[in-house]
Amino acid sequence: MKSFWVPILCAVVVGACGGSAPDDAVQASMSLAQQHKVPAPPGKGHGKHIFRHETFGNETFWSDQLRLHEVVGTTVDPRTALSVGLKVDVSALPHEVRRGIAQGTVSFTSPDTTVALLKLDAVVGLKGRVESVGGRDRLTRLGVTCALCHSTVDNSFAPGIGKRLDGWPNRDLNPGAIIALSPALSEATKAIYRSWGKGRYDPRFNLDGISAPVLIPPAYGLQGLHSITYTGDGHRIAYWNRYVAVTQMGGHGSFTDPRIGVTVTNGTDDLVSGKLPALEHYQLRLRPPAPPMGSFDAAAAERGRVIFNTKGSCVSCHSGPAFTDANLRLHAPTEVVSEPEPNGAPSFASRSATKMYRTTPLRGVWQHPPYFHNGTAATLEQVVQTYNTRKALGLSAQEMADLVQYLKSL
Repeated sequence: MKSFWVPILCAVVVGACGGSAPDDAVQASMSLAQQHKVPAPPGKGHGKHIFRHETFGNETFWSDQLRLHEVVGTTVDPRTALSVGLKVDVSALPHEVRRGIAQGTVSFTSPDTTVALLKLDAVVGLKGRVESVGGRDRLTRLGVTCALCHSTVDNSFAPGIGKRLDGWPNRDLNPGAIIALSPALSEATKAIYRSWGKGRYDPRFNLDGISAPVLIPPAYGLQGLHSITYTGDGHRIAYWNRYVAVTQMGGHGSFTDPRIGVTVTNGTDDLVSGKLPALEHYQLRLRPPAPPMGSFDAAAAERGRVIFNTKGSCVSCHSGPAFTDANLRLHAPTEVVSEPEPNGAPSFASRSATKMYRTTPLRGVWQHPPYFHNGTAATLEQVVQTYNTRKALGLSAQEMADLVQYLKSL
């Protein structure tokens, strides 16, 4: 990797709405087919394990270079961990531990408890090696998995503690704050990471030096889609999984894409390629969550459906079962309402392989505010208002309200 101050966490979704991807981008994408070819899916359960527990050997980055295990194991208590959006899998907790948490006899202000939770493999997205040193458990290695960003919990036991919800974006997670704990980083670099905020990550920062984070996207509802990311860089999840595993998470393996001028190799072994088929197979099975009962007005949603398909013109881009035209075309930045980017940042699309945006699928859209790739709309109400203004749709207040109810029903 270029240097060990790079960002490393997650993958990159509510983005855009005419034009086709440039021919050179399509040809380049096809030239990568062999590198990112994925064979038949493996046995049941293997992909879930990879998604939740596989680090691809990235402990060499997170521990040997960033030295995060030193900080997490000695200064990060569970209260702090939960405050930066880390989650705890209640299913991994023995009964006596659950009882102790409920009764307040398990300390949430001691880093020793964090080490104990890591030893139980209960912290979603983190894999720690815990060894006895001088008669005490010590965290000696730390790595990250896909689940860190793309899984959360249902809070059924306590806030931040519950059953896993794979595929749901962890919009509570503050990746920048976690990376900034590293004693290997300069204060100036730490300040950049701390500026990102919850639910945001920049998957290009280590490649182009531009800090303009986007929202952590859902990893559900991707079955049948050929453009996976905000910018549709790859036609299969395996492309983006390889990109993230190698260039962002620091996993052992190689990634190359001449369209963005990136070639990265970590280590002398390949701990990524053989796991991509099972990982993709599992992700394609992750379905968007249905809206909670009573979370929308059914009559208003039906009126909103009519607006969606007629006066609102939403269906011109958000079409088909997944409510996206991503399999047919990508869209130029001039067509989308999410640009210009905040704070004068360059177009996120300009930093991608396609230089375009894909239309975001809408199933489960109720679940992951804020919206647009850059999070510039805090609510669905703001999404509709933005479209109404920027596209001069002429929707009345009632029509906009009905359209919001329809979106909440998806």
